[in-house]
Amino acid sequence: MTTSIRAEDIAPLAAGCAIFGTGGGGSVHNIQLSVERALAENGPVELVTVDDLGPDDTVLLLSGIGAPAVGIEMLSSATQVSSLLAEAERYLGRRVTTFMAAEIGGGNGIVPVGWAARFGRKVLDADGMGRAFPLGTMVSMNVVGVPCEFGMLADVVGNVTLMRTVDIPWLERNARAIAITSGGMAISAHYPLTAETARGSLVEGTVSRAIEVGRALLGAAAPIAALTESLGAAALIGGKLIDVERRTVEGFTRGVMTIEGTGDDRGRVVVLEVQNENLVALERGQVLASVPDLITIVDTETGEAISTELLRFGQRVTVLAWACDPIWRTPRGLELTGPAAFGYDNPYVPFDLERSVR
Repeated sequence: MTTSIRAEDIAPLAAGCAIFGTGGGGSVHNIQLSVERALAENGPVELVTVDDLGPDDTVLLLSGIGAPAVGIEMLSSATQVSSLLAEAERYLGRRVTTFMAAEIGGGNGIVPVGWAARFGRKVLDADGMGRAFPLGTMVSMNVVGVPCEFGMLADVVGNVTLMRTVDIPWLERNARAIAITSGGMAISAHYPLTAETARGSLVEGTVSRAIEVGRALLGAAAPIAALTESLGAAALIGGKLIDVERRTVEGFTRGVMTIEGTGDDRGRVVVLEVQNENLVALERGQVLASVPDLITIVDTETGEAISTELLRFGQRVTVLAWACDPIWRTPRGLELTGPAAFGYDNPYVPFDLERSVR
C-alpha cells in the first residue's frame, strides 16, 4: 500500500533507525535535521512497497560507507548524490524511480528519504539488512543470490568511481579501499533492482517499522519498557560505561565497551565488542547475544540509542538485545553474518527472549 513520509515522521524515523543501527550506520542527529529540511522544502516523499513496484521502476540502494567516527567530522557534499544518480542512470540507460536504504540502521536508514525529496523519487519500504552491518556483502540480496550489477562511490572532492567487479566480495574490498583513500567516508550507490529482482530478496517493511518503534520510544513515560515491548527485546544489563576503547582501523570503527552494572545489576560486568556495530555481548566470557541478532546501547533515562562513535566514559546505559530477521538465521545468512564471519569461534546461539529475561 502506497503511503507517504512527512516532515513530522522524521523524528520517530531517526529514533527508530538509531535503535536498529546497533551502534553503526552513522549518527542520526545531523542527518535528521537535513532530511526534515528537505521535506519541509519539497513536500512529502512517497513510500512504496515491493508489491507497488511496476515494470518501469528501478530501485537504487544508497548509503554512506566508511568509519562512523570519521562521519562526525567529514560532512557530505551537496553534489555527491546528484553525481551518483546521474552516473547510475547513464550506465543503466533508464531512470531510477526509487531509492532504498542499504541498511535501515543509523543515519543510513533515514538519509535516502531526504535525497528522495530533493530529487523527486520514491522510497522503498524495505532495506537490505533489517539492521546495520559493517560490510557491503552482508545484504539480503547476497543471501538469496541476486547479483550486484555495479557499485559507485562519490567523495566530497567530486570523484565518482564506477566499479564492475566479478562479485560482491570484490566490490566490498574495492569500495572500502576507495572510501579510505577518500578520507574514510564516501557515499555509495549499488544493487540496482527491478520489481522482479526486489521481490523476495529484501527485508521488507523496515521503514514503517522504524517509524513505529521511534513513535513508541518518543511517546513513552518509561522508555526502556516501551522499547523492550515494541522490539521483543531483553535488557541484558543496566549500568555505567567504565571503559571505552575505540579506534579507526581499515575503514572501520573498532573497539571494546565495558559496562558495569548498577541497581539490580550491581556486581555484573558486560563487555561489548564492536566493528562499527555491536557484534557480541559477553559476561565472564559467556556470550549473552551475538550477531546476527541485534545489540543496541541506549541511554537509560531517555531510551535514545547511542552510536559507537558517541559512547563516552560515565554514560548511564542499558544494553538491549533482540532477534534478527529470519533470513540471517539461514545457513547462507549465518555464513555471511554469524559469529564466524567476524572471526569468532563460538557457535551462534539464537537470541531467545524467554531465556534472556532474568
